[in-house]
Amino acid sequence: MLDVCLLGTGGMMPLPHRWLTSLMTRYNGSSLMIDCGEGTQIAVKEKGWSFKPLDIMCFTHYHADHISGLPGILLTMGNAERTEPLTMIGPKGLKQVVNALRTIAPELPFPIEFIELEEPVQTIFLKGYKITAFKVNHNILCYGYTLEIERAGQFLVEQAKALEIPIRLWSRLQKGETVEAEGRTYTPDMVMGPKRKGIKVTYCTDTRPVKAIAEQGAHADLFICEGMYAEKEKEAKARQYKHMTFYEAARLAREAKAARLWLTHFSPSLVRGEDYMDKVREIFPEACLGKDGKTLELDFEESKEMI
Repeated sequence: MLDVCLLGTGGMMPLPHRWLTSLMTRYNGSSLMIDCGEGTQIAVKEKGWSFKPLDIMCFTHYHADHISGLPGILLTMGNAERTEPLTMIGPKGLKQVVNALRTIAPELPFPIEFIELEEPVQTIFLKGYKITAFKVNHNILCYGYTLEIERAGQFLVEQAKALEIPIRLWSRLQKGETVEAEGRTYTPDMVMGPKRKGIKVTYCTDTRPVKAIAEQGAHADLFICEGMYAEKEKEAKARQYKHMTFYEAARLAREAKAARLWLTHFSPSLVRGEDYMDKVREIFPEACLGKDGKTLELDFEESKEMI
């Protein structure tokens, strides 16, 4: 099961009830964070989650509202006597940016491992996550992320028996190992059925609509997308500063055939976002307004929405 939480949904500046952009997920004892704007530490504490299992941090780009919370997070993790490595993923320049921010957090008891994105689409496997970063269209280099938890096929017991594979080898084959025993070689494909549907979450912010977003979000269980502006008169502003409107995000969700859409990264000027949602749902019925602390528990067989 994958837990997903929108820690902050604001763009540009934090507001009293809207922290800056951040997403956190939990899977199999390991946590992942995408972006960490100002207020992210407080949002984590308000949610009752922990920094201790945070193993992966992904960054869409290096505007302050997406990374300004990093020094404080690193200090908190260091003060908790963490020693395990922390992996950071982001566009080119990641190491330089992080090390500059670490001027105020210079000594940490854990190493940081950097993965700088070099391709328009790049896939990384870490801690059970399949992380696909894809380039989008903002006014600086920027990436979206798709997180997938893949699910192997079922173990075919009768087939394993028919092939006279010793029971003691079954668990290793189920884990994907190739095993040699008693002069024979056994491979997982001999006893495993086709892959089953896993869990998929696509997160995208600070961009104009581009084809890659819908492609990467195809059939996502949850599609989280920027909706910087809702007012019709701000469409030109969205184009000028390379952001998206509620309606553009909804059209991408429809094109991707996602299961549901959460809007996020709202302009500070947006006060009553729900007033615009009827028009959004005419485009994509399963759309809703993101809010700080909004959580979804995704299971392999079913999804259960929480508060």
